[in-house]
Amino acid sequence: MSDKIQPSNGASDDDEVVIETLTLPLDAWHRAHGGRMVEFAGYHMPVQYEGIMAEHLWTRENAGLFDVSHMGQLSITGEGVVAALEALLPAEIQKLPFNKARYSLLLNDEGGVLDDLMLTRQAEDRVYMVVNGATKYDDVSHMIEHLPDDVTINLMEDHALLAVQGPKAVDAVSRLIPGVEALVFMQAGAFQWQGHDIWLSRSGYTGEDGYEISLPAEAAEAFAEALLAQPEVKPIGLGARDSLRLEAGLPLYGHDLDPETTPVMADLGFALWKRRREAADFPGAQRILAEREHGPAVKRVGLLVEGRQPVREGASVVGEDGAVIGRVTSGGFAPSVGAPIAMAYVPTELAAPGSAVRLVQRGKVHAATVAAMPFVPHRYFRGA
Repeated sequence: MSDKIQPSNGASDDDEVVIETLTLPLDAWHRAHGGRMVEFAGYHMPVQYEGIMAEHLWTRENAGLFDVSHMGQLSITGEGVVAALEALLPAEIQKLPFNKARYSLLLNDEGGVLDDLMLTRQAEDRVYMVVNGATKYDDVSHMIEHLPDDVTINLMEDHALLAVQGPKAVDAVSRLIPGVEALVFMQAGAFQWQGHDIWLSRSGYTGEDGYEISLPAEAAEAFAEALLAQPEVKPIGLGARDSLRLEAGLPLYGHDLDPETTPVMADLGFALWKRRREAADFPGAQRILAEREHGPAVKRVGLLVEGRQPVREGASVVGEDGAVIGRVTSGGFAPSVGAPIAMAYVPTELAAPGSAVRLVQRGKVHAATVAAMPFVPHRYFRGA
């Protein structure tokens, strides 16, 4: 059922439990196309096909096909659904036009981030939401607890979610679904493909132009094959997805974001909409607004690491006296930059681009410089 730990066969909580690793609708397809499978967020998922470097650069230059069906797709419906969701999120949903997508954050009462997500207002009483795969069941439980009884949450486990990313994504996808080329960044719409209902948004997680495509799971393999038949498209695994989002300066929940981190600390102030700030009516508003005014203790920054050795998550940021003053939350070699990069939380006084910091990984000291993000410019299509 899920990647949560649950007793099986009526066992009590004290008995041994089994964690089931789930399969994606395209599991056999990935294996047939050479995907090397690993466990991620409770699912078997492809980490790479021909190699992370090659897949990364192909996506930057052409179009990559990503299977992100592990993510949680939610259809949230009911009278008053917009006001109900605004009680949990700092987003401006009431004035959001239909079929426009927005990035937002599910917050706890202390202003910490429970998850980051994408939402689209599909109708007056219906919101489509995509949440992270590792947290989707917790997110649903949190929302059930806090939303009124007349709001219904449907976890769309009978749907797959694919992403096509890269400068040539529009060429490939528009051949299969005419009309998608008219969408601009963060715009969505309902389409048809071979009799199947498709929900498609011009968005993604790589910093490139592209689409995220929700469709019935039974249609996913045929649609993936149709995409792969396009000369611009190759399948891309988790490894390149991570290096692409890191270059784009996009945080990964559970690594760069967690319940102890506020939106201001994470440098996600754009997700705090003006009307909501003025009303101060979202969870953790008092703390978050105080951090906006006075500054947080620490802040998420980008780092350019000297040398060729990547510095990974878990490395320490240290001061001149060797004391730990921060932490690296993501890191790796950036193929498009040609150098190691990282994200870290550092004291706010060191958060300005150009600040020199030292990182310690397995006892070895690495010099780094705070850099503006994204490391590679975003190439979202915002219209002519």
